[in-house]
Amino acid sequence: MTDQRQVDVVRWTDQGGLTELLAAYHLCTEAEKGRAAKDVEDLPDRYRKEILNPQAAFLDDGVLIAQSGGSSVGCLVVTFPADGQSEIKRLWTVPSYRGQGVASKLVNSAIEFSVEAGVSAVRLSVWKWRQDAISLYQRLGFEITESWDAREDLICMQRAL
Repeated sequence: MTDQRQVDVVRWTDQGGLTELLAAYHLCTEAEKGRAAKDVEDLPDRYRKEILNPQAAFLDDGVLIAQSGGSSVGCLVVTFPADGQSEIKRLWTVPSYRGQGVASKLVNSAIEFSVEAGVSAVRLSVWKWRQDAISLYQRLGFEITESWDAREDLICMQRAL
């Protein structure tokens, strides 16, 4: 049986936790792309900047953190509305918390945030090899749509609100 721990989603402030989550996200993603980096210093500059100064990188965005027992166990960035849409980025759950609804709570919180901001749709992009994430997004009402991103192996999805 899966250990179900209490998880709360909060808006991030500069209280920490996000740096480690972003580092894990980017290191994992680069490894999945076949470009493994041994540490943050080996990551592309744009990702390293996010990790080293998330407050500046996400100044105009909403950052949500999943917390359990005083630890940060997941994150998600939702952009503030542009052209009537928000975009979900950087969804990450600590591996030991996967399968416990953390990602669903983060995505649902991002949708609530977007509804409150008055947007008509939320979109996201996901690497095609992340089948668990794609299934999650589909369960939460996202549909595959025409790509707005030219990067190969990226699937674009959207959900009307």
